Amino acid sequence: MLAYLAKKIVYTLLVTIGVASLIFALFNLIPGDPARMVLGQHTDSASVKAARTDLGLDLPVGIQYLKYMNDLSPISIHNPTNQASNIYLDKTIYGNTKPLIRINTNRVIVLKAPYLRRSYQSRQPVARIIAATLPNTFYLAIVSIAFATTLGIGMGVLSAVKKDSLLDKFFLVISAMGMALPSFFAAILIGWIFAIVFGNITGLNLTGNLWVIDDLGEGVHLQLKNIILPALTLGLRPLGVITQLTRSSLLETLSQDYIRTARAKGLKYSTMVIKHAIPNSLNPVVTSVSGWFASMMAGVIFIEYIFSWKGFGFVMVNALNSYDVPLVIGCVLTISIIFSIVNLIVDILYALLDPKVRLG
Repeated sequence: MLAYLAKKIVYTLLVTIGVASLIFALFNLIPGDPARMVLGQHTDSASVKAARTDLGLDLPVGIQYLKYMNDLSPISIHNPTNQASNIYLDKTIYGNTKPLIRINTNRVIVLKAPYLRRSYQSRQPVARIIAATLPNTFYLAIVSIAFATTLGIGMGVLSAVKKDSLLDKFFLVISAMGMALPSFFAAILIGWIFAIVFGNITGLNLTGNLWVIDDLGEGVHLQLKNIILPALTLGLRPLGVITQLTRSSLLETLSQDYIRTARAKGLKYSTMVIKHAIPNSLNPVVTSVSGWFASMMAGVIFIEYIFSWKGFGFVMVNALNSYDVPLVIGCVLTISIIFSIVNLIVDILYALLDPKVRLG
C-alpha cells in the first residue's frame, strides 16, 4: 500500500509540473500584455513599463519559467536579501519556512508552502482567492453528486430488476433526457420554471449563495434553499449516466453463473440482489461518480454564472477574461491535484468493493 501511495504521489507531482509548464507556455504564446490588462488599454507607456517590471514580465521567458517553477516548488532556492523572494515567506499566508541547506551567503534551499503568486487584477494572493471560492463549489458538487448517485443507483436497480416494464422504460427516458440536455439550457429552464414561474410556490431564488449577508450588513445567514436549483441542474447529467451504468452493470451481473447457482439453491431474490449482485456491479458506477465529482469540483461555469454562484469556475472564467495568468495557473493546478486525489480514492475503493482487485 505504501509503495502504491508513493507511486501515486510521484505521478501527481509529475502531472502538476506538466500542467504548470503547459499553461505557462500557452499564455506566453497567446497575444496580449498582462500589464495593459491590469492598468487598462489607455495607460501611458511609462506606467506599463513599470508594471511589467513589477510583474517580472521584462525578463526572458525562460527566466520567468524558472522563477515561477521555483515559487511553485515546496523545496526552493531562496535569497533572504531579495524583497521579491521574500514575498512567499509571509507567515500570515503561507506559514513558516524551514531552511534546509545554505549554498552561500545569498542562497539557501528552503522547505516552504508552494507560492502561487498574486493575482494581476486584485493583487491578492492566488492561494487566498482559491481558498475563499473553492468551498462554494465543493458544497455544490457534494450536494449534486449525492443527489445524482442516490437517485441514479436507485433508478438503475429498479430498472434492472423490472426490466422491460413500464417503470424501466420511464427511467430510461428520464436518464436519456438528462444526458442529452445541455447544462446551460437546463440551468435556464430549471431557473425559469422553479424560480420565476412557480417562485411564489417554491420560494426558491434564481441567484444567491449558501451564505447571504442580510440587508443591514449585520450578519451572515445560511440559505440552504439557494443550493437546490444549481445542485438539481448540476446533477441531471450524472444522474442519467449513473442510472444507465447501474442498470447495464446489474443486468450483466444477474446473468452470471454464480447468481443462477444462488437462485437454484433457493436464496431469496431480494437478498441475492442486495448482498451479491449490487456490490459486484458498482465498479463502473464508482468510476463515473468520481469523474463527475472531479469535473464538478473543477467548476461548472455555465451553472455558476446563471445562478450567480460565486464558486471556483466563476473565478476562473473571470481570470481568463482578464488575462490573469497566476490565477489561471493556480486554478488549473488545483484542478489537476483534485483529479489526482479523486483517482487515488477511486483505486482504493476498487480494492474494497472487489477483492479481486489488488493495489499492488
